[in-house]
Order: sequence, then C-alpha cells, then structure tokens
Amino acid sequence: MAIRPAEQIIHKAAWLYYAHGLRQDQVAKELNISRASVAMYLRKARDTGIVNISTSTQLFTDDVLARQVEDALKLDAVWIAPDRDEASEVPVLAASVFLELVRKGDRIGVAWGKTIYAIADVMSYADLQDVTVVQLCGNLGAPYSYRPDQCTMEIARRLNAQGINFYAPLVLSTEELARDLRAEPVIREQLASIPDCDLALYSVGTVDAESHVIKCGALSAPELEALRKAGAAGVIAGQIIDARGAALDCSYNRRVISADLASLRAIKKRLMVVREELKFEPLLAAIAGGLCTHLVVGAALARRLLDHAKATASAS
Repeated sequence: MAIRPAEQIIHKAAWLYYAHGLRQDQVAKELNISRASVAMYLRKARDTGIVNISTSTQLFTDDVLARQVEDALKLDAVWIAPDRDEASEVPVLAASVFLELVRKGDRIGVAWGKTIYAIADVMSYADLQDVTVVQLCGNLGAPYSYRPDQCTMEIARRLNAQGINFYAPLVLSTEELARDLRAEPVIREQLASIPDCDLALYSVGTVDAESHVIKCGALSAPELEALRKAGAAGVIAGQIIDARGAALDCSYNRRVISADLASLRAIKKRLMVVREELKFEPLLAAIAGGLCTHLVVGAALARRLLDHAKATASAS
C-alpha cells in the first residue's frame, strides 16, 4: 500500500518535519513550497494516517525506505516499486513518476534501452502543451530493438509532444570522423542544446557480457572486457563511465556521438530508472558522478543502496 507518486510530497514533508525535526519554514525552503502548503501537507499526512502508520506498521515501509535512501545518497526524490515483480512494476511506477515530473513547455532528454522503451510502452497518453522530447545520443542500426530514435519518438507520441531525433550514428569508426561529425552545424547545435533540457530520462547499463553496447554491436565482448579492466563501471547514454561516474578516457568514448556528461549534469531533473539488481555497481557509479537526482528502483535494490551507504559512512 505505497503512496502514489503524486502524493510523495506529503510523505516528504512529514518525513522532514517528524523524522528530521525541521521547522515548517525549513521544510518549505527544502521543498521549495510555501509554508501554508507545508501545513496543509502535514495535516493530510495526519488525516490519511501516513504519520502514524509509517511509524507503527509495515504498510508504508517502502516509502520510509525511499526517504532513507534520499537522505543517505542526497537525492532529490526516490520511488520504490514493491518486491513482488520488480521487472514489470518498475516501468509502470517510472511512467507515472515521469508524467508527474513533466511540466508544460518542458524540454525532455531521453536515452535508450530496454528499460526506457518498457516505460514508454506502459505510459499513459497525455496531451501536454509545448513539450519537446529530444534524443540524447546517436542512433543504432535497424536490426537492434529499443533504438534511441524509437524510445524518443514513442515517448513523444505518448505525450503528444514534438520529437527530435539525432541523425547520426551512436559510434563512428574513427575518432577523426566523430570529431568532424560533432562539428557539423546541425549536430553541434543539437548537442549544445542538451543542457537546456528540464528533465532527462535514462537508465544505466552494465559492462558485462549482457551489456547493450555489445548486443547492439557498438563494442565486441573482448573490447568491453578490456575497458572493464581499465576501469569501466557502467554505460550512460552510450558512454562508458568509471566508478566515480566520470567518462572513461578511451577511444570508444571519443568515437561516440552523445551528450557529454557535463551536459547531462546540467539538466535539473535527472530521472534514472533501474529494475535489475545486477546493475547495482553501475548505479553506484552513476550516483557518484552526479548523474542522478531522481531515482526509481525496486525494493531489493533500494535496500542494497541503503546498506552500502551505511557501510561506507561507518568506514569513513
């Protein structure tokens, strides 16, 4: 019986007021809302039983866990899907969260992959005004499922928004070709506009044999294994990151046509969605690199994140 995404702010206000002991004006400043709104949310929290139930039963356990993960990892917001079937529950929850975060006139950057397309596939239709959905990285060959252009255009279709694709490959054969293509006016302008996005939607990929950069043909298994030995920890928008969430210094990254990590970090709301526990290490890397402000995960992965944060804090 978790709270709905639209009601999360009520739970956050109650958490800051009761668990952290902040005054109402401090809660208002933390959540960027009025003090009157804080008073209203606290009253709703009491009326609906969120305050009492959260402290005395297990009904709202996942929501308390979400607040704890937010505190431990210093994230703006965390949503947790229930344990029962995270593979299907996470995309459904993420689609609802995504629609709550989108505002009129927003520019949205979208990456690619099975998780992102699953979100698009279950997303409710909405008629949002003046919203633009842009592709964050170059495209892949036709045989590959869940291509960046497919993810971008399906989400744009669900929102009745304008969709803008990258008319460039994800990976070029040489660094020189990639450098020249980035210099082309249309590509240069599209890359330069990424920091203007209000919201980014992406997941994080692994650097093992099941990695989507292998399945799409961007890298061979031996090439990725060499990068892993060199410090590769995850994949963001087609780019390889290390354990600190920085772009790995490698030829592959220099051949990729994608928004650079600084551009991604400049986007105010960076919604990361992860449904597989095997992505624990890549997710840690993405969080360490400041590539995530809003997070949707399953309960098991959330507990691992919290345990890791506690262990790290104890060791320091």
